[in-house]
Amino acid sequence: MFNSPDWVFSMFAFLGFLCCMIPLPWHLEAWNTGTCLYMIWTGLSCLIQFINSIVWRSNVINWAPVWCDISAKFMIGTSVAIPACSLCINRRLYHIASVSSVTKTRAQKRRDIMTDLAIGVGIPVLEMILQYIVQGHRFNIFEEIGCYPATFNTPLAYVLVFAWPMVLGCISAYYCVRTIVELAQRRAQFMEFLSMNKNLSSSRYFRLMGLAGIEMLCTIPLGAYVIYLNATAQPVLPWISWANVHFNFSRIEQIPSVAWRTSGPAVLSIEFSRWFLVVCALVFFAFFGFADEARKNYRLAYVSVAKRVGLSTAGTVSTGGSWSTGSKSEMAYNSRAGIMPVFVTQRTEQKRDSLTSFSTDISIGEFNDAKEIPYSPTETATGSISKESLPSTPVDGQTIPLPDTPVLAGSGPTHGVTAVPRVIVDSPESLRNSIDIV
Repeated sequence: MFNSPDWVFSMFAFLGFLCCMIPLPWHLEAWNTGTCLYMIWTGLSCLIQFINSIVWRSNVINWAPVWCDISAKFMIGTSVAIPACSLCINRRLYHIASVSSVTKTRAQKRRDIMTDLAIGVGIPVLEMILQYIVQGHRFNIFEEIGCYPATFNTPLAYVLVFAWPMVLGCISAYYCVRTIVELAQRRAQFMEFLSMNKNLSSSRYFRLMGLAGIEMLCTIPLGAYVIYLNATAQPVLPWISWANVHFNFSRIEQIPSVAWRTSGPAVLSIEFSRWFLVVCALVFFAFFGFADEARKNYRLAYVSVAKRVGLSTAGTVSTGGSWSTGSKSEMAYNSRAGIMPVFVTQRTEQKRDSLTSFSTDISIGEFNDAKEIPYSPTETATGSISKESLPSTPVDGQTIPLPDTPVLAGSGPTHGVTAVPRVIVDSPESLRNSIDIV
């Protein structure tokens, strides 16, 4: 890795910048301050290293003094900012696991954000200021590396600069252990809190815990190793005075690659400091770049870009874990449940007139061994059936007598109820409801 061509590091540095910046918008929506600060510090550091590796690929010319002043200080802040952001994440996870109530007031949320900003931004800025005490000169320029901070190797530098990452890593380890203990004791209450929090799911919680745990496990041993490299790469000089440390402060040391690559500890220290940033970016993307919310936002971004350039989005996976083809909303597939496609057909009923409400195949035949005469809509002009076309005898061959009518006093002769039989035709129900018998 350390002996790879320059373009390899440039490619990975820019890739690390993209890996941190792409998921940033939807993490801002969750108001997870520690995670957002981690992404910003790591992404901007990768971008600075990418620019430096391009500008100073084969030279040590001081092209941009102001840029080097800013980038060198930013690198000092980043060395503390990444462990500080890990501390913010571990601290937040601990407070979630040990929460006494499932709701937080607006004032409590505001106080948590301010505390995270004080840790993730305040401590790195303070580190930049304190580094000036042991800053021997303006900055260094290493060929193939670019701008690099200059710290006078004195015992005070280990207290003000080199020991901060390891101290923050130890505090993160304390919160990490406490979080595991609280999870074991308050599991039911913890799950209740996650169900009430729409911005934090159990999956995201444990991914944050994995990221913070890896950072914590790497920060302590690597911080100790950096202290060892600084103590052995060059002699440790005693602190004499402020004037001695800052003598000829405006000078800029320009070191070609043939000079600094001859020292093994120097190569290891310089290369490790810049590759570590790329590894942090890739580790973060491994945890959050393939999550459900990330894939959903990738799909939304693809659809938005495709619509702008005129590409078809047919067959694009929808945001709810299902896919559809074209505009046929009746075809759907649930990728999580593994269910086969279900085809839904919508049926609509259309009201028709009495003539077309039944098929012409229905016929009213004559009974008493007579031939069936098929019904034809053309037999009548008005679409109705006359009395003469009905059979003369009932379908079942029986007559249903009517009840006797009361005899009125003084009334004349009456006809018997059996004189005029009432005939009920046993025709289909649809025929009875839709045909007017005249």
